[in-house]
Amino acid sequence: MNKVFKDYLFTKHILVSEKGEDTNAFETLFAIANMFNIRVKKGQALAEREMIEYISGMIGKIVPEPFYKGFPESVKKLSTDKLIFDQMVHYAVTYGFGNFSEAGHSLFEEQFERTAFKENAEIKDFSILNIKDAEDVLKTSVKDMFLSTRPLNPVQYNMLSEYIDNYGFKPETCASKNLALRLLAEKRDGYYVKFISLSDVTKLAEEINYRIYQNKDINNLNLKNRDRKLIASVLDMIFYGFQFESDKSKQYKQIRDCFERKAVWSGLLHHIHYIPKNDYGTEFVKLMRGKENHSVYSAFEKAMKLGYIEDAANILKTGKGSGAVLRNLDYLISRCANEEDIKKVLDQISTQNVMILIQLLIKYSATTRVKAYRAFSFTKYEKLRVHVETKEELARRRTFLDKATSDKLKVFIKKELEKVLKNRLGKVYIDDNMKNIALPVQETASSGGFGVLAKGSRLHIDDFKKIRAFTYWEKVNDIDLSCFGLTDDGRRIEFSWRTMAGLQSDAIVYSGDQTSGYKGGSEYFDIDLLKFKNKYPDVKYVIFCNNVFSPLKFCDCFCKAGYMIRDVEDSGQIFEPKTVATSFIINSDSTFAYLFGLDLEKNDLIWLNMNRDSSAHVAGETPLAFLIDQFFVTDVINVKSFFEMMASNVVNDIKEANVIVSDTVNESELSDGCRLIRSYDFEKMTALMG
Repeated sequence: MNKVFKDYLFTKHILVSEKGEDTNAFETLFAIANMFNIRVKKGQALAEREMIEYISGMIGKIVPEPFYKGFPESVKKLSTDKLIFDQMVHYAVTYGFGNFSEAGHSLFEEQFERTAFKENAEIKDFSILNIKDAEDVLKTSVKDMFLSTRPLNPVQYNMLSEYIDNYGFKPETCASKNLALRLLAEKRDGYYVKFISLSDVTKLAEEINYRIYQNKDINNLNLKNRDRKLIASVLDMIFYGFQFESDKSKQYKQIRDCFERKAVWSGLLHHIHYIPKNDYGTEFVKLMRGKENHSVYSAFEKAMKLGYIEDAANILKTGKGSGAVLRNLDYLISRCANEEDIKKVLDQISTQNVMILIQLLIKYSATTRVKAYRAFSFTKYEKLRVHVETKEELARRRTFLDKATSDKLKVFIKKELEKVLKNRLGKVYIDDNMKNIALPVQETASSGGFGVLAKGSRLHIDDFKKIRAFTYWEKVNDIDLSCFGLTDDGRRIEFSWRTMAGLQSDAIVYSGDQTSGYKGGSEYFDIDLLKFKNKYPDVKYVIFCNNVFSPLKFCDCFCKAGYMIRDVEDSGQIFEPKTVATSFIINSDSTFAYLFGLDLEKNDLIWLNMNRDSSAHVAGETPLAFLIDQFFVTDVINVKSFFEMMASNVVNDIKEANVIVSDTVNESELSDGCRLIRSYDFEKMTALMG
């Protein structure tokens, strides 16, 4: 089976057997359990010896040693002077002399003998499937991806793209315009035209411009002839379809939507030398090149400037749907003169769009909605973009919603969501710990891999455990792991290669800034939560980051990151696969990624997992405070509350359930027709949100 498929299934805790039953299955199962703490609960007889090496590659068995071989104990014994001198000598050899031929180690570190591994590590439950059953799982996942309105992350898209190529799959529906456009741009298959509208064609040009030519500027097109022919043929197909469209209002809406990017359209039509093939195309080209603008948003803005707020909301609803009213709710509500005006705006909203309602519920529940510098974040091309409001922008801003208004909107949105979701499912069994798992609302900019959860998901860390964050790399000189402590008033403490010589302690220990030899390099941080809280009482949150220090991007090298949950007094090797809770590849077209955070008040690890659209090569030069809202997502809505809204009845016995939401229930326990959804089943959840 294609490795892309096997790697994807591994993230679902599935191993694939390509041989069938193996006479050495028992020995293989024992080795997998002993080395990785993986327990196979289904398909034991299908265990193959090759799976040991495969799992090693996925979790990380052979990882380069850090700078301090005796980390963390040996590091604590070194003085600040020795730590600084070690670092200076190491930098002189690597960057000064350009010697990356072998990994460097400490000059002062004493010999350190490790005890055998004896920690209690969490067991990971897996299944082994034959190829046919594995293909059935893949097909179901691909169908769910096409049902989702959300853009896919790189791992999901690569799997879906490979599946289409290998199996010739043609979806019956594609709910995400983003996905349809990307497939159209990369596969150049006219089949996907039926999933887009006329106004999406400029976005198709953007996709081609970026994916093929790495150009983000739609106003600076330099497409080749084959690209021009593709876009022209897409336009011809859409205008040809107009001839058979009985509802003329749909044609009008498609054309009217194009006025919002009239200048872009004019430039694109000129660039591709478009010659219409029928009267619909001819009329459209004439409109895009004319002087009039019939944009919905143009009419909306005119009504807003005149103070006709109810009319403005109605223009949006009629021309773009209730979703557009919801997206502009801040703008509309902030211009309302009284409660009656607010009610009139809200009366315009009646939507089945679950995703918009969830996003707004999270937005109006945020703790940072104050008259201060705001950070706006969004994703494009699988990367997070952040803009922090300037002083001038703050002075010009007129859209302020006080807490009382935000709370009222939150209540309204939640009621709408409950109304839309009510009785979508039958009897549902839900594990209580699913209240700590966030919904995969915006995972486009995330890295995929083993143990990855949705942004905002929480994992409680017991007092006798500590977090060991790690990163390791190949094909690049240096990647840096760093973390930042944040206080309630916005101050931060940097823990990185630049600062750690003076900050090493029992609370936080750093493995040294290892640059790579031929086998690569690695870095680690240990944080003992109890000791950290005592040493830094003002710090409420910790955020871990990864950045490429060398002049490359993550996609140009090999980089894995993750964390282990270790005993405070740990044993065994620095990198112990048994204790790895997550290990994922960062391969984005950027130099910076947010990994995860710590909520020190609750002893929880918080998933962040965002690839930042950034060229920063040193941590500490980018904003962090906007990430704090992610720490409280599960307080607003979570997997448990989401499925409670959809259930006709929440049951306590799995035998009664039509749907089971649990990480502990085994597939062999399911009754016929019962669906199982785990915390990492993003595709199943987003399909339900579609």
